Amino acid sequence: MKLVGIDYGLVRTGLAATDPDGVLAYPLKTLDLNMYPGRKALLDELAVIIRQEEPGAVVVGLPLMPDGTESLTTRQVRNFAERLVHRVACPVLFMEELLSSEEAAWDLAEAGVRDRKKRKAALDQQAAVRILESYLHQPECARPVDARWKGRSQASREQAEQA
Repeated sequence: MKLVGIDYGLVRTGLAATDPDGVLAYPLKTLDLNMYPGRKALLDELAVIIRQEEPGAVVVGLPLMPDGTESLTTRQVRNFAERLVHRVACPVLFMEELLSSEEAAWDLAEAGVRDRKKRKAALDQQAAVRILESYLHQPECARPVDARWKGRSQASREQAEQA
């Protein structure tokens, strides 16, 4: 099953996707909030991209503190996902992330991306790749399930598909 991964940030949001079989993750795009009149416009653009990709699910990185507790950033990501779930016609799942941006920076350094502008442009996409890879490496029985999706009515899902 194809997936779209999201590394949500207050300024930039990185996107990644998998191949149709959900085996390999690759960088897709970075959305910069400064390029949109507001968060609603960014969410609308994100929903368009997700519909174009036609994933079976969206995986959003959930940043937790090292001790597993939630922070202000965690709550912001949860709020973002709650708004996104009403705009797309597939499940929106959370994948715990810890240091995905740092690991992405290491990936880019190892790949020889030394130019600061290029690294900054690719960092959020690579973090989204890391989130998807974490999801894909978990046994299916351990993968997160979004209970909110199961509770959505057929009419609500159809409305999201038509949007």
